[in-house]
Amino acid sequence: MINFIGTYDCKADAKGRIMLPVALKNQMSPILNKGFVIKRSVFQPCLELYPMDEWNLLMQKMNKKNRFKKKNNDFIRRFSAGVKIVEIDATGRLLIPKNLVEIANISKEVVLSSAINIVEIWDKDSYEKVLEETAEDFAALAEEVMGDDGDDGDGIS
Repeated sequence: MINFIGTYDCKADAKGRIMLPVALKNQMSPILNKGFVIKRSVFQPCLELYPMDEWNLLMQKMNKKNRFKKKNNDFIRRFSAGVKIVEIDATGRLLIPKNLVEIANISKEVVLSSAINIVEIWDKDSYEKVLEETAEDFAALAEEVMGDDGDDGDGIS
């Protein structure tokens, strides 16, 4: 499992290509040859870039869902809508498919934000707006999500 680190400001060209920052490309170097999957986010107006191994793990979990339950089938359809396999080219550029550029409202200014094992791809204005909207509630959210529920004594604080 890979854990990405960092948030990077980038620029997208008219064709939807983003030059990956060297620091992020270096983190991806062990997995570059396996490819990536890009999809729309479930909760936010951004895209998610999955290393192929991470995507395959997620698909194993999804494949266990009973497809004879309508809500499962509807979820799988919506979740996989617009999913594309992408590669990082030899010059370190990522080409975002046009329909996904439109879905995430990506313009020239882009933010690549690590989210543990995936990279979120945001229009810069949207990213800053979401950070601003959630700033006040972050302490309460941190307590709720990371508080002592199921504390395994790992010392993380």
